[in-house]
Amino acid sequence: MAQASKLIMSSSQTLSRTNPISNLNHQLRPSIYLPKSSIKPVKSNSKISHYTLENSAIFNRSLIKSVRLLGRGFNLANQAPQVSASDKTIEKAEEEKAVTSSWIEAVFPETARPYAYLVRLDNPTGTFLFAWPCLWSLAFTANPGSLPDMKMLAFFFLVSFMSRNIACTINDYFDKDFDAQVERTKGRPLASGAITGFQALCFLGIQVLLGYGIFLPINELSRILWVSSLPLIFTYPLMKRITYWPQAHLGLTANWGALYSWAAVKGSLDPAIVFPVLVACFFWTLEVDTIYAHQDKEDDVKVGVKSTALLLGDSTKLWTTGFGVASIASLALAGFNAHIGWPFFVLLAAASGQIAWQIWDVDLSNPADCFRKFASNRYFGAIVFSAILFGRLLS
Repeated sequence: MAQASKLIMSSSQTLSRTNPISNLNHQLRPSIYLPKSSIKPVKSNSKISHYTLENSAIFNRSLIKSVRLLGRGFNLANQAPQVSASDKTIEKAEEEKAVTSSWIEAVFPETARPYAYLVRLDNPTGTFLFAWPCLWSLAFTANPGSLPDMKMLAFFFLVSFMSRNIACTINDYFDKDFDAQVERTKGRPLASGAITGFQALCFLGIQVLLGYGIFLPINELSRILWVSSLPLIFTYPLMKRITYWPQAHLGLTANWGALYSWAAVKGSLDPAIVFPVLVACFFWTLEVDTIYAHQDKEDDVKVGVKSTALLLGDSTKLWTTGFGVASIASLALAGFNAHIGWPFFVLLAAASGQIAWQIWDVDLSNPADCFRKFASNRYFGAIVFSAILFGRLLS
């Protein structure tokens, strides 16, 4: 009996030395902090894990993250911890967000940071998508052989920046409850509670007053057209609740600047040029924002909101190809009516190549890739703007 008892105790000590999980549960001696270097992967025939903790009952937090002992990445079968493709995508997106957002932490005081994030200062892509229609329209206003007014270009870039900020604020105010349920947006200031709805509305009022104020030196038609864009901006967040085509509403909201920027220079509207530009921008936004909406399609189903991504589903690439063709054709019509030079059509062909690439290369099941293709439209806008500039210079 004594020999059996010794044999059992010896087996227990051996199991304790080789089983780190057993050590965690039963070891009573004081814990000793060990650096990462003391924890090494080893080859083992154990059916529990390939990792052994030496002389410690406490995991370093970074080790817990890497081996995912308590998470979905750790496998108790005879294999090393695995990180799924979706995990890698999420982690990469989080790392990119941290990098792009770090300058806000460095520049803004703590009380102002939520407002900087509210208007997406860490993600300027939306500002460019509001600005390009204004800049395209202004480029068309240039006289043959001349460049557009540089002061007007700078002014309407500022207007686009402010209009986009207003749109972000009102969007997040209406969507704060939805955003809190969506992985990508639950950290936004209103959804997370960093600022209150009342604070956001006060901030919105200040932005609208500033926007109207900077328009005072501009002619009345342009100012009226800018004010007429505000109802579109304020109602856009509600569209996803009632229609599968909120992107069509955004197609007017984000591109209304093509009208008021033209009016600021000409004092009137030329339907033969400015309306084809507006139609081109409308279909461009349909294409761009449909791809963007595929990021959140699973969460949208859960929370009960609508989008063209859900409506079009597996037919998305076919439809967005049609949107892209309509956009390029409308731009070509605007150039033809403006009697623009041949470089416009050459560079417009390059722009059509860029839009074709983003449509057919996008992985609609990969949110990170959807966002990359969405962000690439900054370059599409720049190519079209260059096409109009060179076309005017050589017309």
